[in-house]
Amino acid sequence: MGKTATFERGIHPRYHKDLTAGKSIAKAKLPQRIVVPVSQHIGAPAKPEVGIGDEVKRGQVIGSATGFVCSPVHSSISGKVTAIADFPTAAGKMVQSIVIESDGKDEAVDFKENPDYMNLGADDIKAIIKDAGIVGMGGAAFPTNVKLSPPKEKTIDTVIINGAECEPYLTADHRLMVERPKEVVEGLKIIMKSLGVNEGHIGIEENKPDAIEAMKSAVAGESNIEVRPLEIKYPQGAEKMLIKAIKGREVPIKGLPMDVGVVVQNVGTALAVYEAVRYGKPLIERVVTITGTGIKEPANMMVRIGTLMSDVVEQCGGLVEGAVKVISGGPMMGFAQWTLDVPVVKGTSGILVLAEDEYVSSDDYSACIRCGSCIDVCPMGLNPSMLSILSEKGFFEEAKEYNLFDCFECGSCAYVCPAKRPMVQFIRLAKSQVKP
Repeated sequence: MGKTATFERGIHPRYHKDLTAGKSIAKAKLPQRIVVPVSQHIGAPAKPEVGIGDEVKRGQVIGSATGFVCSPVHSSISGKVTAIADFPTAAGKMVQSIVIESDGKDEAVDFKENPDYMNLGADDIKAIIKDAGIVGMGGAAFPTNVKLSPPKEKTIDTVIINGAECEPYLTADHRLMVERPKEVVEGLKIIMKSLGVNEGHIGIEENKPDAIEAMKSAVAGESNIEVRPLEIKYPQGAEKMLIKAIKGREVPIKGLPMDVGVVVQNVGTALAVYEAVRYGKPLIERVVTITGTGIKEPANMMVRIGTLMSDVVEQCGGLVEGAVKVISGGPMMGFAQWTLDVPVVKGTSGILVLAEDEYVSSDDYSACIRCGSCIDVCPMGLNPSMLSILSEKGFFEEAKEYNLFDCFECGSCAYVCPAKRPMVQFIRLAKSQVKP
């Protein structure tokens, strides 16, 4: 054990992490206004529990969970509710959102602390995690309490903390592991306890040697937790790839990590779990990497949920002249933005601003030349070429026969395509036209 782990295929993009890898997490300014979508997660939207004119405090529930696969939302500031209406989100959708104007006081509700948190029962831990509104913070935003409640027939024996952060430019998880390693490990231990698991791993790519050392120091004396260095390769941080690299287990087609006895959680999620279970703090802020050559002062910032991206960018000096593209997330799996007036949500890992010399347009793409490069790099072993061609021609049902829904849209195929075909967009189109 301890050797560099990896998976089959994948790509080696330019990572550009040097822009922010050495920058400590700074606290963003208290926003004057927040816009909190009631749906920041996979599953049913939360139900608004406040009305226009209501006074709220930081940490107060403003949207309650409406079912098992749902997550409540909280106010990240104190102030007055001024609107409840549909607002644009970074994912390109209009979502019902609660708008709160700050009163400048930042008064909080009373958080229930648990100094003896490791003696809490599994059900109590999961209830706290649900009430805190914690979701996967690596991007998917799946409610964490659901992930920690597998069916009885699924035996979980391993928890993996995903510290790969393989997406280019992003360094939020990197900085958390360097600056708050013990809290991340405590979060892992709480997750393991909630599942009754005695084996934990923390997977970190080798381009983060300081994070590897910090986490190794944090797990010293923990005989059942191991830090695993990972090969620098994209998409090393995808759940199925991470499980293959660390445990050597193959998640079956149309399967889930629980099918091979594993639960994977993000570094930020582990920290949020610790803060919720130990201090009673709900998920009301997260670390965001603001980076790219199109931003004047790249940074890693702890940002309140609901803060508009425009406010965050302004705190980083604004855009440089010649900035051409803003992306929520990273360049491989992020979403291009048409406005900065969208909120930071629980799954926002980064705000990437590309200058003209970094931006590659696919507007002038051409027909597939059958080179097979996309097949060579696809981590899922799919045929992206055929999927994109079928989608382009409108043969969406036929695309399903090529395991359309096993694609998790990592973008490796588009990265290597010499014809500059928008492979991921074609695949997303096909998915939107048929049922799984």
